Amino acid sequence: MLSVRMRASKVTGRRRGSGRKETEEVHISGCEGLYEVRDITKVVSSYVMRALEHPRGKPDRIIITVEKTGRKPRPVRALPVSTISSGSPREAEKHIRRILEAASVSGPALNTAWGILNSGYVMRGASLVSAKAGRRLEYDELRGVRASRFGIDDVAEEKLAFELEKQGINTSTVKEALILASKVAYRKEVIAELCMSDDPGYTTGYVATKKYGYVRVPNIKKKGTGKGGRIFFLSENANIESFVRFLEKTPVLITRAGPVRSVYSVDEILDRRHL
Repeated sequence: MLSVRMRASKVTGRRRGSGRKETEEVHISGCEGLYEVRDITKVVSSYVMRALEHPRGKPDRIIITVEKTGRKPRPVRALPVSTISSGSPREAEKHIRRILEAASVSGPALNTAWGILNSGYVMRGASLVSAKAGRRLEYDELRGVRASRFGIDDVAEEKLAFELEKQGINTSTVKEALILASKVAYRKEVIAELCMSDDPGYTTGYVATKKYGYVRVPNIKKKGTGKGGRIFFLSENANIESFVRFLEKTPVLITRAGPVRSVYSVDEILDRRHL
């Protein structure tokens, strides 16, 4: 299989107090997957169109990378999917905090995470936060860490699409986020993941843990808001170098689809009635 990755960006300019103009490269969109050779042409074309049509604006640069993985992908099962009942950003944050606290993410760590999500700065990758102390752990806080080299085989994708379709959420956004989250959750040092899309038109975020699965959270932000980000909460003794190497270099293939459930209350999620 081949790894296909897309990154789109644009250059913006601003003037400092001295009148000197500075330029900054702003992340617009990115996506990726593992694909058979026969699918590469179609995939590259679709990735380019996604970059050109992204709500964050027209990119000045689109970079497509196609390369061999160099090793056989590690088989992983997709996390079970459910949706929590949430009617507003305030309610969404309250539910997220309850779920993540139940998964052993501390208050300081959650405060760090919400600070990142609400900062207005969109990173290319994810932030790494220690689940207990709430410390930032990534080497580059502006770039973050990019999870890469993940995909799903044809049998599992067909099964997953069928289950997602029954709940009315069979979209590339949901599938790609689930595949990424399933790769991340595979590692023992990962306590949880929290994600808020930077797409101004997409207001459903998610939390992902081994205990509760992939839980979609509607209305995590107001529509039209470009803020967002992704946070991986790690154990205090996590080997950051090993974890980053796994995220960026180890190919993972979803070979089994998990269950896809309906909408639940936060109490039902915590009681694991959705599993």
